Amino acid sequence: MVLKVFFPSCCSSADSGILIGRWISEQNSAVILAVVHFPFIPVQVKQYLGEVQRVTKVSVSVLGSWSNSKQEKEESLSEFLEDLGTIFCHEPWIQISKEGDSKFWSCSILQKHSKNPQEEEIILVYYDQRKVMLSHLHPSLDTAGQRAEDASKLSAIFDTVARSQVLFMTDRYDEGPIKLTHWQSDGVEASIIVELLKQASVPACMLLTFLLSLLSGICRSRVLKFWPLSFLWSKLSTCEQLGHRLQHLQVISSNKKAQNQNQLMRKANIFVSLLIDVALGILLMSWLYRKNRIGHLADTLIPVADHVAEELQDLLQWLMGAPAGLKMNRALDQVLGRFFLYHIHLWISYIHLLSPFIEMILWYVGLSACLGLTVALCILSDIIALLTFHIYCFYVYGARLYCLKIYGLSSLWRLFRGKKWNVLRQRVDSCSYDLDQLFIGTLLFTILLFLLPTTALYYLVFTLLRLLVVIVQGLIHLVVDLIDSLPLYSLILRLCRSYRLAAGVKFRVLEQQDGKPLRLLMQINPLSYGAVVQTYRLPTYSCYPRDSWASLCKKLFLGELIYPWKHKGDKQN
Repeated sequence: MVLKVFFPSCCSSADSGILIGRWISEQNSAVILAVVHFPFIPVQVKQYLGEVQRVTKVSVSVLGSWSNSKQEKEESLSEFLEDLGTIFCHEPWIQISKEGDSKFWSCSILQKHSKNPQEEEIILVYYDQRKVMLSHLHPSLDTAGQRAEDASKLSAIFDTVARSQVLFMTDRYDEGPIKLTHWQSDGVEASIIVELLKQASVPACMLLTFLLSLLSGICRSRVLKFWPLSFLWSKLSTCEQLGHRLQHLQVISSNKKAQNQNQLMRKANIFVSLLIDVALGILLMSWLYRKNRIGHLADTLIPVADHVAEELQDLLQWLMGAPAGLKMNRALDQVLGRFFLYHIHLWISYIHLLSPFIEMILWYVGLSACLGLTVALCILSDIIALLTFHIYCFYVYGARLYCLKIYGLSSLWRLFRGKKWNVLRQRVDSCSYDLDQLFIGTLLFTILLFLLPTTALYYLVFTLLRLLVVIVQGLIHLVVDLIDSLPLYSLILRLCRSYRLAAGVKFRVLEQQDGKPLRLLMQINPLSYGAVVQTYRLPTYSCYPRDSWASLCKKLFLGELIYPWKHKGDKQN
């Protein structure tokens, strides 16, 4: 049988003493956590280990002895170390000794209370105690078979080291009766800046929590439930993004301690995302207000709107003639063309009416970039929606008219076949029609059929224009969702300290010799960048199309209104 001893590499130069750690009987493994070196009193060691067990809920005990050969030349401790097995009574008793300057170590097992002691093959595995304690082992995506079993064994080792953090709070500068050697023996890691930030974060979080509770109370008030404000809040992307960021601020300022690693990483990712978002927004704001770029943008906006309106007028004039040589219904063509031309005239008048105030509006809109780049992008999306509102109206008019004719033709086609649509049963049933009904149905079907090409052409042109606007808005919302959902802190952690996000371990053979234990070095395999994004991605308030491309094409063919890029009010991970 194979016995695995996980030995911390930081204890390889420790003085002689006893090994304390956890024995995992299911895996026949021993996880060494620290070395208690001489002088010590066994009773005090047992009391100390009892306190550690009570705090950490980890069954820490004395597993064996550690002998440093350099010290053995000065002090004869070998017999005393063997006798310690009778004091602490652990079965099996592990004896590890370092042989001078040799790279090979000796490791033996004593089983004094066993009637049939068996020779066991020993594997000595070195691990970096600091990295294992700070890392978080992520479950494998492939949880079937042998991989799941190996992951559970590794998690027991990682969990043992992580939960024994109290044990590592004692360093060599403590004036206690017990001297330990572990990864923090030379001094407990601390940072004055981190401690000051911890102290300053408490009143800052309390103040931020109060302000956010006040703001959320205003948002939930009945004032925002009246028709104009509730309509704007549900339709404008800016309001949705501000509400989303308000929820993020509430998560960050919450005084509840994170219960697990995932909650802690989520808070850190939200904080870094907010920080970078605001920083990019301030950079954008500084760029806009430098060299009077706001004024140049306002001067450019009106000519661009006029140019778009002129192009639409030319397009309508082309449709009112013989587009691509097609023969249209002239009466309907003239009615639709003049109707849409009148809307363009109204739109040009509206733009010129607002032209004196556009620079002032853009000036105040630019200030909103201090709330974050995502807020500025959402405002840009809303501005595009307002500036292309006439195109949206053209699309809705054309779609409704086209949809009415399509459903009329389908209903009249069922009339020719002696069928009708049963609304109650939601199915097509047989029906008998008299001569007058068939005559009127034939007349209406002929009228709708010959008017359909004219309507379909207008619908096709305005649908393409609407899709162009929707694609531009969709790209903007994709950038906003990318900033909102990208786990930036996790990616930075993966880049700088990859061992913190562990996907598994790999073993490298250090030495192998007959009669000596096999020595391995355990190294942490970090998560891939794709797995980091998939594991820690933040939820967003918008999502991709629910419908398939076939369903979207069907809606386009039938003339149903589509909003393929954004669904308000749904959080998707």
